[in-house]
Parts: sequence; C-alpha cells; structure tokens
Amino acid sequence: MALPPPDPQFVLRGTSAAVHTLHFSCGGPEPDIPLLFSGSENGFIHVWNLKTHRVDAALNGHGRKSVCCVKTMGGKDRLLSQGRDQRICLWDLAEGRTSVTDSVFTEHVGFCRCSLLQVAQGRWLMAMAARSLEEVQILELPSKTSVCTLKPEVGAKLGMPMCLKLWQPSCGSQPVLLAGYEDGSVVLWNVSTGKALSRLICHQEPVMSLDFDSEKAKGISGSSEKVLSIWSLNEQQNLQVYKTHELINAGISDITIRPDKKILATAGWDHRIRIFGWKKLKPLAVLDYHTATAHCVSFSDHSNPRDRLLAAGSRDQRISVWSIYAQT
Repeated sequence: MALPPPDPQFVLRGTSAAVHTLHFSCGGPEPDIPLLFSGSENGFIHVWNLKTHRVDAALNGHGRKSVCCVKTMGGKDRLLSQGRDQRICLWDLAEGRTSVTDSVFTEHVGFCRCSLLQVAQGRWLMAMAARSLEEVQILELPSKTSVCTLKPEVGAKLGMPMCLKLWQPSCGSQPVLLAGYEDGSVVLWNVSTGKALSRLICHQEPVMSLDFDSEKAKGISGSSEKVLSIWSLNEQQNLQVYKTHELINAGISDITIRPDKKILATAGWDHRIRIFGWKKLKPLAVLDYHTATAHCVSFSDHSNPRDRLLAAGSRDQRISVWSIYAQT
C-alpha cells in the first residue's frame, strides 16, 4: 500500500498575487536564518523568514510588472530578479538594505527566465532571451560585458527561447547552455564559440521548463502536452531521447531536480505537484493542495538532508512548503 500524500508542513500567505518564482537560501551555518524568496505577478519580491513563516522584507523594483525569476548570487545579500518590465535587477540586501544597485534592460517581452552560472569568485554568466525573437544573449556579471549572442542557423525555425539552463560539464571546462524553444526542441549551445552543438525535438508544443543533471548527463523537459521527455547527452555532445513519460493531465509549468539527484518535482496546470524518482521516473507522490495552476517548484539547499524542503507557488496566491524527506 502506498502512503497517502502528506499535507504541507506550512503555507505562506500574503503575496496578494499569483506566485511565479521561488528560490531558497538556507545553506548558511547557525544563526543564519533560512530564507525563501518569492516573486509575484504584482511586481513584488517577498523575503520569507522560514523560522517565523513571515515576510522579512517586500522588495518593489519591477513597476508592478510580474516577477518571473529570483536568484541569490553567492549569499543571501546579493539578489537578482527578472520582471516582465524587461528589466533584470541586482539588489543589495546587506544590513537591511532594499536597494537596486544595477539593472540590465532585456528588451524581451516573453516569459523566459534567465539562467545564472558562477564561473569564478564574484563572477557570473547570465543567459537571457534577447531582443531579437529567436536569440539568446550571454552576459558576464557584475560587469554586464556581452560574451556572445546565440543565433539559430539561417532557416532553422525554432521560435522564441522559452527556458534556459547554463552549466559547466566539469571544473575549468567551457560553459554550455541548454535552451528549450517554442517549436518543441532543446538545443545545446557552446557559449565560447556561439555554435549549436546539438538539437533534439522533444515536444510537439513549446518547451515550458527543463532541468539537467550534469553528473548523469541526462535532462528532462515538459510542455503544455501530457508528456515529460527525458533525454541524454552522449560523449559526442549529441542529445538523444532517452524515454518519455505519459502524464494524466496536460501542462507543466516548471520542473526541478533535487540537488542530490534522487527525485524531481513538477508544477502542473492541473494544480498538482508531482514527485518522481529521478533514476527511473517512478511516480512517488501527488501533492494536491492548490486550487489553481501551480507555477513554480523549488527545493531548499539546507545542508542537513532532514531539514530540506520543497516549496510550490501557485496562481491561488499561496506558497505551500512540504517536507518530503521524511517520506522518502
């Protein structure tokens, strides 16, 4: 007999708008307070204290336009946020400050979240959808220097980039980018040469979200269809379909693999969060709490596995926080 799915450990309310993105910062030693950052449709970023379950700060830097991405940059005092106001903001939150210290104008109107990769101490690469509809721009931060622009070959009708994932195959190697496009394909780009290494059509519909496990050289993507596509990367840097998994209901907003690579979570248009084993994509649990589309899922980075959490944000303006470590 399978165990009945757990209830949320707690629920965070008070965003007053649909929640589109979540990011944990819990890895610090005591007395560091574990935090959860959320970005909402009304343009606010909320900093949630996970000890009190209350908002420590509400940041307003995107002119009431929806926030689609929030990431910390080497500690919880430096924050990056991306909004539908076509701006990416860098924040300084040290000593209670709530100020935007710099911003990048993206000129892109879509929903594509930027992707960050730390390449050295205090140096980051950021991939973002560019002004020209099919292009992806790579910048170095904090200098905002342009590294390259990734353009599909002439005649390749990929459509807009929908989701991005920067990663580094191994320490000291050249960064690469996985990008999911409107035509349903996933493309692997070499960031240093600006050339596409491989392209794989994974879906009939636009790729809504993807994640990649560089240790197993295996990734997963979801779209508005009823299918999760699992694909692998061989030694020749070619993407290949590994397997597909049929879902009961169509529509995946977000996919994330837990940092320990044991399980993954999906956020569904059917309001549900689904948990799968990553090795064989075995369904483990369906978390049924939200009353509207689940937009985002995020795993916490607590150093102690027993403390680790899963958070889900929804159009119903609530954030559910789950402890599934006890269950698995």
